[in-house]
Amino acid sequence: MAIELKTTDFKPEYSGQINFYVNVIDDKLRRPADNPTIGIILCRSKKKSIVEYALRGMNQPIGVSTYRTTGGLPEEFKAKLPSIEDLQHEIEAVAAVIEEFDQSADLT
Repeated sequence: MAIELKTTDFKPEYSGQINFYVNVIDDKLRRPADNPTIGIILCRSKKKSIVEYALRGMNQPIGVSTYRTTGGLPEEFKAKLPSIEDLQHEIEAVAAVIEEFDQSADLT
C-alpha cells in the first residue's frame, strides 16, 4: 500500500505521483503472493469532479479521501498501528528503492 498524506486540497498531479509509487512498489517490492498495491491519497479536501477526471483512465487501484485532525490517537488504535520506528524503517526502504530506480533510469 502506498499512502500520500497531503496538507493541501487535492490537485490532479497527485494522481500521477501516487500512480508512480504504486508502479514502483509493484515492480520492486511486491511478491508473487501479494495482492496488487493500493494507492491512497489523503488530502485536506477534495472536489469529486476533479478527482474523477484525475483518476479516469488509470488502471491502478487508487483512492482519494479527506482527513481531519484530532487531539490524539485513541488508545484502541495505538496497539493496532505500526510504531514510529516501523514506519521510519518502511519509509527508508521505499526511499532506497526509488533512489535505486532513479539512478538506474539515469544510466539508460
